[in-house]
Amino acid sequence: MSSEAYGAAHSGRLLVSCPDRRGIVAAVSRFLFELGANIVTSDQYSSDPEGGAFFMRMTFQIEAADERREELEAGFRAVAEQMQMQWRVWWASDVRKVAIMVSREDHCLSDLLWRVRRGDLAMEVVAVISNHDALREEVERLGIAYHHVPVPKDGKQAAEQRVLDLLTGRIDLLVLARYMQILSGDFLTRIGAPAINIHHSFLPAFAGADPYRRAHERGVKLIGATAHYATEELDAGPIIEQDVLRVNHRYTRADLARVGRDVERLVLARAVRSHLDDRVLVDGARTVVF
Repeated sequence: MSSEAYGAAHSGRLLVSCPDRRGIVAAVSRFLFELGANIVTSDQYSSDPEGGAFFMRMTFQIEAADERREELEAGFRAVAEQMQMQWRVWWASDVRKVAIMVSREDHCLSDLLWRVRRGDLAMEVVAVISNHDALREEVERLGIAYHHVPVPKDGKQAAEQRVLDLLTGRIDLLVLARYMQILSGDFLTRIGAPAINIHHSFLPAFAGADPYRRAHERGVKLIGATAHYATEELDAGPIIEQDVLRVNHRYTRADLARVGRDVERLVLARAVRSHLDDRVLVDGARTVVF
């Protein structure tokens, strides 16, 4: 059991980003010490000590956490204002509510649901939404709500509104587990939760549709996958996790897709876990992952 997991019922995670300056770590540590909290882990990164950006992830334990949450968060606002911080606190005992969107392919969805059942991903899957009805039985067998929301050629806006009606205000995270539809910027803004997408190439190579075909045509020697936060610009959001496997000239397009599915599953699971563990801070078009 990790040091973070021990005593999770009264553990919190504090994430901070701000302009770099002297005294940031000291100010945060002093605040937690005076509140009676015990710091368990602390990670920090500076893009440049002279005028750069500073990022920190700190985990701590505090007795009677449920009763003292408001006190801690209200008190920290003064520290944050002084240091021009963007910050958030997440309490480890709070399980995030997650929705998954998927199309026909089930490998990423099945892998996530398997990891949730094993306790490897600390999240509650409140709904699976698909533009096809093919995976209903697999999902409903686990007691999870399955919503079939078709996306006809001229019905994208209505389909997105239906998903918003189902999810807005109900989730902390949206996972696009090979959902083969482009979501609008309006949808991503209104959903009120970050969205993690898995793309079946090593971005920025082969963004967009049919990357395995294009990879085969170029004779690639590495096949990869990329998990990133979804943005309005296709396959261009801040990257959370990537990986590759070696391939060679004997691999057909079907072989590349088969190998790629394994990489996709692992990359998406690692990205989701990093997000759930509050290890990811967005820095413009990039991320800092502790």
